[in-house]
Amino acid sequence: MNQYFKLAIILLAILLTGCNYNPNKGNASNTVEVNHAESSEFLISGLHDENDSIMLRIAILGDAEPKPLAEFPNMAAAVNQINELGKLQSIDFVIGVGDIAHKGTEIQYEAATPILQNLEAPFYPIMGNEEHGSTVERYLHYAQKWNSKIVSPSYVIMHEKLAFVFASPDQGRDFEDSGANWILEQITRLAPKPVVLIVHGAQQGVYPENAEKGISNELFIQKVISQTNLAVVISGDLHMDMDRVNHSKQIENVHYLHIPALERTKIPDETNHTPMFRVMTIAKDGKVSFDTYAVGNLVPQEKLTYSFNLSLPE
Repeated sequence: MNQYFKLAIILLAILLTGCNYNPNKGNASNTVEVNHAESSEFLISGLHDENDSIMLRIAILGDAEPKPLAEFPNMAAAVNQINELGKLQSIDFVIGVGDIAHKGTEIQYEAATPILQNLEAPFYPIMGNEEHGSTVERYLHYAQKWNSKIVSPSYVIMHEKLAFVFASPDQGRDFEDSGANWILEQITRLAPKPVVLIVHGAQQGVYPENAEKGISNELFIQKVISQTNLAVVISGDLHMDMDRVNHSKQIENVHYLHIPALERTKIPDETNHTPMFRVMTIAKDGKVSFDTYAVGNLVPQEKLTYSFNLSLPE
């Protein structure tokens, strides 16, 4: 075999190896770290005119991650219902609290993607522990199909009167000090605007139904939560039955809102699952209402409504 033939074989092997490379095929062992330094900020003004008493209206989708099959019937129905609600009362954007794809598998991402692309309002998600079953890179690959503006797992949505901090966990459902510090920096720089913090799971102890599950990072617990302009923490993760738990509460100065799971319920048990989503309405006078909708019913569940007042800057 002459040297030119040997060289041709080597070059062909290199080309074939490169063709087989897929950056989205990774697993947890080669997870790309959440890079908070590359996080972005979006400015919004809302869809409501000066004669409307409403400042913002936001729909919020909870965990999906169905198993054993990659089927999302309740998420699809919720998306259709949010679109219908948007025709009756403008929806400015939709929040996703993480855990869309069980174990971060491609088959689940692929099944969820056309459903989320059907949303008529912009969709802003974060990662959950299930997405960390694969890579951050894979998550971003699909998140950009749901909203092309998403370039990092954590980011800020800024409004004239308040701000939303979207904080994806660094690993599992928890934060490293770097992630907690990023949240702290955003909240402090945004003061005195009230901040709505979106995390996958709240800190441990907030929901006694499963008190040990949640954020354990001490910097988050000691510093982030104590910021005077942190007004609301929105989370999912626990898959709680809204009719049998304390899903909305105030602890010191912070209001905690649980978002129920769409495809399956875990707490207090799995015997009853009613797919639901929530809608946050913020009035110009600072009144905030959280309405809870059962999938298939355009009228919110009155007994699951929670409201409070925000102190908005002049």
